[in-house]
Amino acid sequence: MKIQLKTPWLYAACLLSLGACTNSGTKQTTTGKSDSLEVAIPAKESFEKTMDGKKTDLFILKNKNNVQAAITNYGGRLVSLIMPDKNGKMLDVVNGFDNVDDYTKGGDTYFGATIGRYGNRIAKGKFTLDAKEYTLATNNSPNHLHGGPGGFSRVIWDAKPIGENQLELNYVSKDGEEGYPGNLTVKVTYTLTDDNEIKIDYLATTDKKTVLNLTNHSFFNLNGIGSGSINEHLLQINADSYTPVDSTLIPTGKIEKVAGTPFDFTKPTAIGSRIDDDNVQLKYGKGYDHNFVHAMKKSAGLDVIATAVGDKSGIVMEVLTNEPGVQFYGGNFLDGSHSLKQGFKDNFRTAFCLETQHFPDSPNQTAFPSTVLSPGDTYKTTTVYKFSVK
Repeated sequence: MKIQLKTPWLYAACLLSLGACTNSGTKQTTTGKSDSLEVAIPAKESFEKTMDGKKTDLFILKNKNNVQAAITNYGGRLVSLIMPDKNGKMLDVVNGFDNVDDYTKGGDTYFGATIGRYGNRIAKGKFTLDAKEYTLATNNSPNHLHGGPGGFSRVIWDAKPIGENQLELNYVSKDGEEGYPGNLTVKVTYTLTDDNEIKIDYLATTDKKTVLNLTNHSFFNLNGIGSGSINEHLLQINADSYTPVDSTLIPTGKIEKVAGTPFDFTKPTAIGSRIDDDNVQLKYGKGYDHNFVHAMKKSAGLDVIATAVGDKSGIVMEVLTNEPGVQFYGGNFLDGSHSLKQGFKDNFRTAFCLETQHFPDSPNQTAFPSTVLSPGDTYKTTTVYKFSVK
């Protein structure tokens, strides 16, 4: 489905020239225009493991601005993203761990992960396709979430670095994996552009009709990991509607206007300014955990669906997509139980997600844009996280 955005919020943002960045494989130190700030790229050897007969690794992408992104082929995860703030200091704006083992422990945190086959929730772990019912794991009881306990966030992708700024990841999901039909061949390409963009291209084909909804689940704090709450970040979502949910976070099937509600982010608004409003939808999600819908369009290009600004750093992140929706999640279930990079904790509402997507539970809701992929067709979508400062 194609979509059209109107973006009233424009920034006259310029990229700062950066000091020299060095990467020893363990730590990177950059001196900006004011005080120095040390940021760490995790040690490559902490990601070099063998699991299920396949090797995991950490891959570092660089651009001409000395911006760096660290990606592991375990779950296709964005581990670190080092960006300059308004003073030229380097900040890691993505939550994650400093070793691969912590990504494998306990329930999946989804930090930085490639999500599939189906991003978001499917009601009661069931859907019907061509009169046949398929049953999936209910790993977010009573519903199916993010492809199940063995979804794409838990598999080891075949990795192919392309130059200094691109990484290609490939995976074949077998017919019946996590309950989904069809042998699905997937390629995900991460590119770090010289415009300080992380561009994620998804491509997939199948030999049997299936459902598919791929996304990235990075947790961002634009003031830098460990900097505290994201509630003062400014957020604009170019959507005049959203899909309200029931108490289990499954869409009711309605598409409602955001005007006059705490879900109206059509103008830049502090994330936490209405988080405690007496609103049943906020109670269901313990805050924001909802799919936002923006206007349809007929062209094939990318649109800015959301823009966030770090209140302390001045870092601007624009999210571009050709998807019909975006899930805004405000970190409501983070509880400080995980030790992240540099010893920081994943405390309550210290990171947010903007996951481009088709709508939750679309396989069971015919009024929503279809997520069916048929043999002979190609699934193709792109997400861009574009960074600048103001």
